[in-house]
Amino acid sequence: MRLIHTADWHLGQTLHGASREYEHARFLDWLLEQIAEQAADALLIAGDVFDGQNPPIPALAQFYRFLARATLRFPDLDIVVVAGNHDSGSRLEAPSPLLNEMGVRVIGGLPCDGDGGFDPERMVFPLHDRSGAVAARCVAMPYIRMADLPPVEEEEGVDPLIEGVRRLYAAAAEAGRRNLRPGEALILTGHCYMTGASLSELSERKILGGNQHALPVDVFPEDAAYVALGHLHRAQAVGGRETVRYSGSPIPLALDENAYAHQVALVEFASGRMVEHKPLRVPRFVAIHRLPASGKAAAPEAVLEELRQLALDPALPRESWPYLEVSVDLAEPRPALRDEVDAVLAGRPARLLKLTARLTGSGETLAEAAPDIELAALAPEDVFRRLYARSHEGEPSPALLAAFHELVASVQESA
Repeated sequence: MRLIHTADWHLGQTLHGASREYEHARFLDWLLEQIAEQAADALLIAGDVFDGQNPPIPALAQFYRFLARATLRFPDLDIVVVAGNHDSGSRLEAPSPLLNEMGVRVIGGLPCDGDGGFDPERMVFPLHDRSGAVAARCVAMPYIRMADLPPVEEEEGVDPLIEGVRRLYAAAAEAGRRNLRPGEALILTGHCYMTGASLSELSERKILGGNQHALPVDVFPEDAAYVALGHLHRAQAVGGRETVRYSGSPIPLALDENAYAHQVALVEFASGRMVEHKPLRVPRFVAIHRLPASGKAAAPEAVLEELRQLALDPALPRESWPYLEVSVDLAEPRPALRDEVDAVLAGRPARLLKLTARLTGSGETLAEAAPDIELAALAPEDVFRRLYARSHEGEPSPALLAAFHELVASVQESA
């Protein structure tokens, strides 16, 4: 049985104001081709289908259009979707009566029995191989919220948050085992932040709550053939267990994610265990250029020259124009910097998403710069010079000082 594991699509996301709809559309087209090319029997989406709990209509349309195309083209494909922390679980589950008829299983929140208790049996779904036989049982655990956790008595050395998660997974795994037949694999899902995992600082946050929000890998039972994780955007195994993995996001969701390859995971099972894990690299549909290429901000002249020399393809359609991030060191005020950058890019096929100016002054506050002097004892020019030194190197120019004195005089005259 061959399964494609993916997560963190974040449909509806914008990147510094730029729509990602084109990139997502290209990815979903590519994914359909991979399902065919890899002869996948199942597709597992481990959360954060959407970028927000109230996704825009085009994002909803993209998702449901993909599901319709996938089920029409691959009628035997098992599809399992769980909610992530960005998703509204109830919104994701709302069309389940229709999706179930299409062979798509969606779990937005922890299912409950008639008494309001956790009912893990409703999270267990069979996954079939190409012959139609059941090859695995998937326990589809969505993002666990604080309100989902069972009460745990205070006990020394036991974190009640982690223990609550552990108990939920133990109950879920046991439900999976009860349905398991000889030769079938036990597969779990999760959307969480794990201890020791590598995250993207600009687009991810630690989730669940409390001071110890990172979960240890031993919350997942050792007999799980595979644990399909979502939330972190970098593909990686967790805790030294090759069978516990983040698939990573299919496209960069922040500018600092351009440096590593994005992928989905192709996982193969036989006789109840994982026998192969293979990354399927997702093409980069829109390039990201971060200047300077060294990764460190540089003087404006050097950065502007590097921008002039940047190779750009004039034949690209507008939706494929690369994204740019430009970082500049400012030793002195340069109010026209944005205009200078725009002038270099005028008529060229690129989109400037972010211009960062790093001030190279001392960074000291006024109190730090003059710890033994009362503010009232400082002349206005002294205050101005100290504030200038906080942000910039050297002395303010004569023209800038003249403008400051003109401003002070106008204030004093109007007082």
